[in-house]
Amino acid sequence: MGVGSGRLYAAVAAGGFRRYATYRAATAAGVFTNTVFGLVLVYTYLALWDEKPQLGGYDQAQAVTFVWLGQALLAALAIGGGGMEDELMERIRSGDIAVDLYRPVDLQLWWLAADAGRALFQLLGRGVVPFAFGSLFFPVALPREAGTWLAFLVAVLLAMVVGFALRYLVALSAFWLMDGAGVQQMAWIAGLFCSGMLLPLNVFPGALGEVVRALPWSSLLQAPADVLLGEADVLGTFVFQAGWAVALLAVGRLVQSAATRRVVVQGG
Repeated sequence: MGVGSGRLYAAVAAGGFRRYATYRAATAAGVFTNTVFGLVLVYTYLALWDEKPQLGGYDQAQAVTFVWLGQALLAALAIGGGGMEDELMERIRSGDIAVDLYRPVDLQLWWLAADAGRALFQLLGRGVVPFAFGSLFFPVALPREAGTWLAFLVAVLLAMVVGFALRYLVALSAFWLMDGAGVQQMAWIAGLFCSGMLLPLNVFPGALGEVVRALPWSSLLQAPADVLLGEADVLGTFVFQAGWAVALLAVGRLVQSAATRRVVVQGG
């Protein structure tokens, strides 16, 4: 990718950021919603950890931190939906994707850049306030070392790529399905359950815990959380996340190639 292409995708990312920044009322409502759900989960976790201290290897402060981190990353990583997949699926259904395919740009990179801009805005606009609120009013376990925060930000960036790659595959299903809503909803359920959004994955027992921690969704919340909480092998976590990112992006390219060669665009 040349300098000109890099500038193009940077402009697409900036456009995605500005686009979501215009929805101020929706952002404020999202901040409120994430804060309320954070409160519900925090008091649930506090009761659970009172009964079972050190559950999953976390103390109570770490468990509370995990809750607020989940609320900070929920919209940014579109774990429960709200990313680029809705728009891409609609363009496939309407046939507008044919116009996108004729553009002199890489389709996957275009949507990755747009989603990165969206994710960055959601992290700053919708994620910071609930996390700050939780840190002020509840006991949390935050690192003091700048290196840990830097490693956490790297883990979040890798989580954004993995999240995009998963949702890109979901969106591409619309090439074969008249309505991909079912696939989308199954992906949301898998994302909420297997990312750790409902409960930290290290709480899951036995073989179930091993399986969910090996799946790509664990890269979204569990991996960055463990880096921030000092419970992870940082380099190993980066390798795990990067491996899933590369593998899923590669599968996305294969599926995209198969779809654009053999499938009639809906509406086209």
